Amino acid sequence: MLVITNEAAGGSAGVEGALAVLRGTAPDVEVVATSSPADCDPAVERLGERRVVICGGDGSVHTVVEALHRADALDRPVGLIPLGTGNDLARAVGLPLDPAAAARVVLDGRPRRLDLLVDDTGGVVVNAVHLGVGAEAARQAASLKPRLGRLAYLVGGVSAGLAAPGWTLTVRVDGAQLTSGRVLQVGIGLGRSVGGGSPLTPHSVLDDQQADVVVSEAVGFLARLGYGLRLRRGSHIDRPDVRTARGSTVEADGDPFHYNADGEIHGPVRRRVWTIDPRGWTLITPP
Repeated sequence: MLVITNEAAGGSAGVEGALAVLRGTAPDVEVVATSSPADCDPAVERLGERRVVICGGDGSVHTVVEALHRADALDRPVGLIPLGTGNDLARAVGLPLDPAAAARVVLDGRPRRLDLLVDDTGGVVVNAVHLGVGAEAARQAASLKPRLGRLAYLVGGVSAGLAAPGWTLTVRVDGAQLTSGRVLQVGIGLGRSVGGGSPLTPHSVLDDQQADVVVSEAVGFLARLGYGLRLRRGSHIDRPDVRTARGSTVEADGDPFHYNADGEIHGPVRRRVWTIDPRGWTLITPP
């Protein structure tokens, strides 16, 4: 096995506990510590016939799967030891959050094909991508995560939600216009939740080759507040100022925007297109 760790995603105790379980069964376990996405390409090039195991959160999975995509190696099963702050992907597939228990799933679990979004620059999404207030919240939460952990998402979300003016965007799903005008947030989900449990696209399924799209037009102050409160419960999609759709291609263009892909912030850009890659990728999940 080739174990890829993220120095910023989790404590050494969790990594060592997982390694102890893996080394109890696997004859060869090599550990590669990474500190930036650029470190992952050389690691994937050395993978050979070994199984890759990721120690980290959704952002770490995003980075490694992106490297596998560039190497045309998406058919390789991936193991995950969830050591991130939110771990939304791990929660969605039922992976235990205890590192030793997750390591046992790597050894005894079953391969499961999951959906993958690829954007028009080659970037990938394994769980969810969102733009607007959610991305601004993540930008603010990034500096708070070392002190507040998962609570940083809530604090960042409240702060951004109160201040965000909205963005003028056109959103199309499979070529059909879903909205055009001022929006608060656009969410595109393969998994259901972001930020450690907020159900942004509560009806998403990880392996149906469809992306769920949620657009909030709640740009007024009271509307923003109401949307944010209902987002935590997953009932925001029932609001009259929220539009939803499902499809395999999603395009957003308009005002410059940042976007949050699996916890990684990108932008600002004026246009981005995300498309389902029919090959998907493979994660080792509980039997």
